[in-house]
Amino acid sequence: MIPLHLRRGTAALAVSVVLGAVAAPAAFAAPAPSPVAIPSGLYGKGDPTYDGVFRQSLAFTAQHNAGVRPSAKAVDWLVGQQCEDGAFPAFRAEVTQDCDAKAMRDTNATATAVQALGAVGGQDAAVKKAVTWLKSVQNADGGWPYVAGSPSDANSTSLVTGALNGAGLKDDALKGKDGKTPLQALLGFQVSCDGKDENRGSFAFQPDKSGKLYPSADATAAVVTAAAGRGGPVIDVPKEKDKPVQAAPGCKEGMGDPKAAAAGGSDYLARTLDKNGGHLMTAPLPGVEAKPDFGNTADAVVALAADGHQEAARKSADWLAKNSAAWAKGAGPAAYAQLAFAAHATGMDPRDFGGADLVEQLNATGPAPEVKKDADDAEKKSDDEGGSSATWWIVGVAFVASMGAGILISGRNKKNQQL
Repeated sequence: MIPLHLRRGTAALAVSVVLGAVAAPAAFAAPAPSPVAIPSGLYGKGDPTYDGVFRQSLAFTAQHNAGVRPSAKAVDWLVGQQCEDGAFPAFRAEVTQDCDAKAMRDTNATATAVQALGAVGGQDAAVKKAVTWLKSVQNADGGWPYVAGSPSDANSTSLVTGALNGAGLKDDALKGKDGKTPLQALLGFQVSCDGKDENRGSFAFQPDKSGKLYPSADATAAVVTAAAGRGGPVIDVPKEKDKPVQAAPGCKEGMGDPKAAAAGGSDYLARTLDKNGGHLMTAPLPGVEAKPDFGNTADAVVALAADGHQEAARKSADWLAKNSAAWAKGAGPAAYAQLAFAAHATGMDPRDFGGADLVEQLNATGPAPEVKKDADDAEKKSDDEGGSSATWWIVGVAFVASMGAGILISGRNKKNQQL
């Protein structure tokens, strides 16, 4: 059984991370899944085995802020993926019977579904069941794993924390059996705060077998977004004056403050983006050339914006606007959604992102929307209901692009970290 995997996509290749308890096994090829018929209510035409719930949820959350209501058929498909105990797997083809013990329920799919169904509205029962399940699989250290019973990881903890915050449960009410809050658990993934270390301010996805932590840009972006208080449920375009990215403050003993943790992570992200000309690169793998990583760059943009660093975030968002069109077309609905999150977070127009209308491109990947409204009408409705006019439901930094036929499963180790 694969205890945990994250997914990052390109047009025809996705990198999946597989870890054991705390081990990083050698790379190996994933068995090819049997062909799966694409449900008519699902966004995207790629095999949904590994990302069906993710891409559907991302599509809904992106449409929500644009004033687009997905079709009832699409909503019914997502709700129908839920197991009786409240959890969501990545995808299940057979929904006439409840999930059995072999169904791979996962916290990331469940958290993204909570956010998506909360944005759509009218699905309180499904959201409540999912929230109950997520709380039931929290680890004693206050964090969450990808699959229940595995060690906590930074990405899953950040994503689930954001989803539960959005459902009305604040961090202090989410302590694990050890008495730690999820944010306190996240601080345990800090790699370094040494001012002379190029990895200062960074966070790791998870310790390796020996307990050592290695820097991960996507994990750092996850922690920054969560520690900034915008870890998944909503992100508002910051109204405060832009904050310059500062060097990581303090050492581990001084990083107990989530705001300090966010500042340190933002510093690391900004330096890493600048080093690559405004974007992140895929992890180097045997026989695979490192290339610009559009999905994780978008994650970093959202994280920097969430922490108030608009200038640094906008620089990379501009790079995405100029260079991401071909990638998004190949990757599908999740890619369009993620770019839309980055556009909004930096005050850009997702309907004119480098000349592309991300909203219409996203809509075209699934069933025709039920209702389409102007974004201004959606924002006014949010104000009338007591929300922020700039509220943007996001999935934090657990971005999963639509996957091609090839899936590469790799261990996460020192040489294969995302930079």
